[in-house]
Amino acid sequence: MSENYEELDNIVVLTDEEGNEVGFEFIDLIQYQGEEFVVLLPCEDENNEVVILKVEDGDTEEENYVSVDDEDTLMAVFEIFKEKFKDEFTFEE
Repeated sequence: MSENYEELDNIVVLTDEEGNEVGFEFIDLIQYQGEEFVVLLPCEDENNEVVILKVEDGDTEEENYVSVDDEDTLMAVFEIFKEKFKDEFTFEE
């Protein structure tokens, strides 16, 4: 990996479908309908598009993040995020 992500506290390293490690900046944890979702910003993405993943408890001490298939849930979490960070980010429609 070109950057040393371990040195940064707010960086989450995930493994993609091809087995590559990808660094994400942890932006926020959002509660929605009794579930938790993380909002992440890819470290090497020039588009500045956030990724929203659902937090699931696994069999280990580590949290598991899974993709959100329900478009309505995804948009609801994104709207909460936009409202919460309206003064810190500029959002394109």
